[in-house]
Amino acid sequence: MTLNEFLDEWNSESPLVLVHTSGSTGAPQPLWVEKERMKASAMMTCRFLGLKQGDTALLCMPLQFIAGKMMAVRALVGGLELETIAPCGHPMAVAQHIPTFAAMVPLQVYNSLQVEEERERLQQIRQLIIGGGIVSDEVERQLSTFPHAVWSTYGMTETLSHIAMRRLNGKEASEWYCPLPSVNVSINEEGCLVIDAPLVCSQPLTTNDMAVMAPDGRHFRIIGRKDNIICSGGIKIQIEEVERLLQPHLNTPYIITRTRDDKYGEVVTMLIEAPLTSELNHRLNSIFEEVLPLYARPRRILSINHLLLTATGKPARAEAEQWANSHRKDGDS
Repeated sequence: MTLNEFLDEWNSESPLVLVHTSGSTGAPQPLWVEKERMKASAMMTCRFLGLKQGDTALLCMPLQFIAGKMMAVRALVGGLELETIAPCGHPMAVAQHIPTFAAMVPLQVYNSLQVEEERERLQQIRQLIIGGGIVSDEVERQLSTFPHAVWSTYGMTETLSHIAMRRLNGKEASEWYCPLPSVNVSINEEGCLVIDAPLVCSQPLTTNDMAVMAPDGRHFRIIGRKDNIICSGGIKIQIEEVERLLQPHLNTPYIITRTRDDKYGEVVTMLIEAPLTSELNHRLNSIFEEVLPLYARPRRILSINHLLLTATGKPARAEAEQWANSHRKDGDS
């Protein structure tokens, strides 16, 4: 979708806009959302970040998803001057101007940090928000010294992009997400985050995200998704937590998933984008022993040519699990 196509849809008589979910836990799903609620979400962001009319913004994400659409709506609502570039892995190599405000996915930020000229341009952005995936510890470390505000965002298509942010740099850096004004969150009996954001959602939304609340009862931290729990031999293992522990020790792309097992029911399984040589296998097992408790160590390691990702660059969890179960080695249960 081009910007002109989106603007035609936005300026139509319909009060609704069609968006698609990211597809991280299954096939992308169509969702009709209200333009008025999109405007309210955009205004919340502009106010929170102190954006004003005439500030510049960079649109470098696909317009078929909520993140791209909301950047366009923020520009319309906030009177921002919008520069649009084709979605790519190195937006700061393509952008004609350094924007006041930009939104990127973690991969775009990671790529920009690898090239000195792009890194210098990136750190001149006055308000940089990063969403659509986990910001790694190493990327967060590199961003921590940036002179202007850098934020990790939390949200989803159903909440019309983010409803909370956490600062990644400066004195305000925190591991806890801060809900935007008018947004309240709580934890249900299953440990999942419940979002009450009346300006963007008509009723409270129970998510599949496992979370913990800070002592102040307002800020929160995400542990992982409820549907990303592996039950292996009666022990529950959070997929994202295993990936987080491994991340500082592995440069090779990988995904943690689960496969069926007669003895344990399910076992932790790694898909890795590399030939599984004896040397790599030994190295991986040494890392597992060093950083993972025994019950969380992958019992199966499968080589894959290319990791299964969604159109927005997130792990395609359902597809990864299906692929892993269909490629178990001979003799696996």
